[in-house]
Amino acid sequence: MMMVKNTIEEHLKVVSNLNTLSKEIEILGRKIIKALAKGNKVLLMGNGGSAADCQHIAAELVGRFKNERKGLPAIALTTDTSILTAVGNDYSFNEIFARQIEALANKEDVVIGISTSGNSENVVRGILKAKEMGCYTVGLLGKDGGKLKKLVDLAIVIPSNSTPRIQECHILIGHIVCEIIDKEFSNGE
Repeated sequence: MMMVKNTIEEHLKVVSNLNTLSKEIEILGRKIIKALAKGNKVLLMGNGGSAADCQHIAAELVGRFKNERKGLPAIALTTDTSILTAVGNDYSFNEIFARQIEALANKEDVVIGISTSGNSENVVRGILKAKEMGCYTVGLLGKDGGKLKKLVDLAIVIPSNSTPRIQECHILIGHIVCEIIDKEFSNGE
């Protein structure tokens, strides 16, 4: 019982600190809206729970979040097991996202790397490739932001060292951004 209460209190404390990131979250939503309006897309990458967050956010954009609207182009680079295993085998696990960015990204696409540490080497390499190609890069990060904080155009760093709390905030931010996007593209519902 006490563990449950402590976990909920820790979650609420970390989430309450997201108010300090309101500006960055709004910037991300507006940047994605601008890119989508110009015919660009959103590409997302991450490992483990962050990979699941990539898929979740991409699904909200391609399908719908809350309001009826047209499908929006978003790709989770975490889902094609043939690509992931072929690139991992033929090159290395560190190249699984960079290779997909090289193949699928266009200039001015929005590329989001999700990493609780900010140091996932395959995400770092994916961001470097995206920058080389002229994409707008975003990091949903945690702890001190790691290597990615200095590499991305927009860093959103959750002020926590707890991986579960960071992940909970990442999906909350994803939902907030989806709501901003929904408002822009919905059919008035």
